[in-house]
Amino acid sequence: MKLVLASTSRYRRELLSRLHIPFDVLSPDVDETPLPDETPSATALRLSVLKAQAAASAHPDALIIGSDQVLMLDSEQLGKPGNYENAFAQLKKMQGRAMVFHTALSLLNSRTGHVQTRDVPTVVHIRPLSEAQIEAYLKKEQPWDCAGSAKSESLGIALMTRMDSPDPTALIGLPLMALTGMLASEGIDVLTWRAD
Repeated sequence: MKLVLASTSRYRRELLSRLHIPFDVLSPDVDETPLPDETPSATALRLSVLKAQAAASAHPDALIIGSDQVLMLDSEQLGKPGNYENAFAQLKKMQGRAMVFHTALSLLNSRTGHVQTRDVPTVVHIRPLSEAQIEAYLKKEQPWDCAGSAKSESLGIALMTRMDSPDPTALIGLPLMALTGMLASEGIDVLTWRAD
């Protein structure tokens, strides 16, 4: 079966390529607005499923990967900043504190309709930061497309003092340990997979 990533995120694309299995990419058209009183985990899981389902009509015989990430700081959900001002405000609010990134993963078998889901939480501790440090980081990194503005796969790692997660790839946006297990349950062993 064809493997499809229902995301245009370059971070997820790079992560999925680590498994050495060819895949197609499709941009899902999904409203990412949280529902009233929806928990961050529920938001991330719902959106990951919707993204996978959005690709199903174009790929009726495929394994479709949907993923979404929601950052929770106390009772507030933080998303992608989109620009410098929002990123600065996010990091100012986050500095010296701990928060939880909920990275949800869905694997939809569009042939059978079977969906597997998983939320992989990551607790991240941000070090105390001066405004000069935040400004320098943002000018170098420009993380406008990352939830919470903290790119752990790059210079953003210097913002952090600690992270706790069952899967280190979850924070970047695609939990590969969970995904390899899901693929195995659909008959794809990434270690022995080969193109015929």
